Amino acid sequence: MPKAFPLRPRTATEPSSPYAIVASQFNDSYVQPLVDNARRELAELEPGAEVEVFRTPGSFEIPIFVQAAAELQRFKAILALGVVFQGETAHATLIAESVTKALLDISLAHRVPVIHEVLFLKNEEQARERCLGAEHNRGVEAARAAVMAARNLSEVA
Repeated sequence: MPKAFPLRPRTATEPSSPYAIVASQFNDSYVQPLVDNARRELAELEPGAEVEVFRTPGSFEIPIFVQAAAELQRFKAILALGVVFQGETAHATLIAESVTKALLDISLAHRVPVIHEVLFLKNEEQARERCLGAEHNRGVEAARAAVMAARNLSEVA
């Protein structure tokens, strides 16, 4: 798997609209570092921008919270953060597919970037690398993608 990391966008010089992070409480030892890294990166790229965090019980509930945030029409972008471990049954696959489709539908319906970092992982080694590691942290990646998507969409819309 390529490990290309998104380029870091330039730091904003003007005040920014707020961002929302919707994060699962399930697998919190991996999700909270994603939230922390995303918040830190957003603060560096968009100084002074408010970042609101909404916590859900699990990853399956993330889309309804993302939809509620999108309906407020005040967030520049919404980051969806969670960790789902592949198990021995189809349950995790069903969650991953449902969440992915719902997040895309919400983004398109509300014309707001929804950054999908609800990670579907095979094991804890993958979780440590993507959630706790500094080299390829998905929280940092999500923040960069949110900033770039929000800025680029504002130029098109």
